[in-house]
Amino acid sequence: MDNSFIKHGVLGLILLASAGAASAHRPWMLPTSTIVEDKGWVTIDGAVSEGLFDVDHMPLRMDGVTVTAPDGTTAPAPAAVMGKMRSSIDLPLPQDGTYRIALVSNNVMGSYKLGNEVKRFRGSEADFAKQVPAGALDVRKTLTHQRIETFVTANKTSEGALKPTNTGLEMVPLTHPNDLRANETMRVRFLLDGKPLPNLPFSLVPGGVRYRGVANEIRLTTDAKGEASFKLPAANMYWMNAAYPPNPGKGPAPDNGPAETKRYAYTATLEALPE
Repeated sequence: MDNSFIKHGVLGLILLASAGAASAHRPWMLPTSTIVEDKGWVTIDGAVSEGLFDVDHMPLRMDGVTVTAPDGTTAPAPAAVMGKMRSSIDLPLPQDGTYRIALVSNNVMGSYKLGNEVKRFRGSEADFAKQVPAGALDVRKTLTHQRIETFVTANKTSEGALKPTNTGLEMVPLTHPNDLRANETMRVRFLLDGKPLPNLPFSLVPGGVRYRGVANEIRLTTDAKGEASFKLPAANMYWMNAAYPPNPGKGPAPDNGPAETKRYAYTATLEALPE
């Protein structure tokens, strides 16, 4: 089995388990700046850590990161450099406007019975279909779709990169994500496969956890339209996190559960500037 699939599967467990958790290891991507003047560059760091946004655990595997440019076109990001504790991408910003930097992955955890032996699997859906032999019984799988993203603006904000893909769990910023100020209202809408997701719990955690000793997690819930309004209490980088179903549990579906289960996770890094 390809180790990259194992690592993505482990990330899926971390991401789903971290939803609403005050002291879990959290995956994130962090830009060196969310607003860049003149046509220049930004570096995106990625890691999985306990203290936001500390480099204290393991690098985020950033294979497959995409960049949606201000004109709405999406292309692969430059190759990441992966170190022992974090990964980094140097990203050029040739257009004025807002960029969406996203890491989207789909993984499968599954099991099947061959004779009296239960076989376990973690990897891609295509590989799972290939590896399950004819005659396998009690085939069960949990599909995990996860999105990790952040936003960067060169010179002036724009909307072209902010349109939803209508796939998986997404946050649509109704307030521009690079025009946030402390104690000003931010509005968001959460979608699941393009449809508004009502009554979805989500949370925000400000960076600098190790200096406070507590997470200071802000817990919120969307309304009947899948929308929420809130104020970020201080200037900081914030980690936004949601999962659907809201309490998915850990690991693959139980042996007596449904044959197929779907789980979705969403994470974003946002910056609130001083008032």
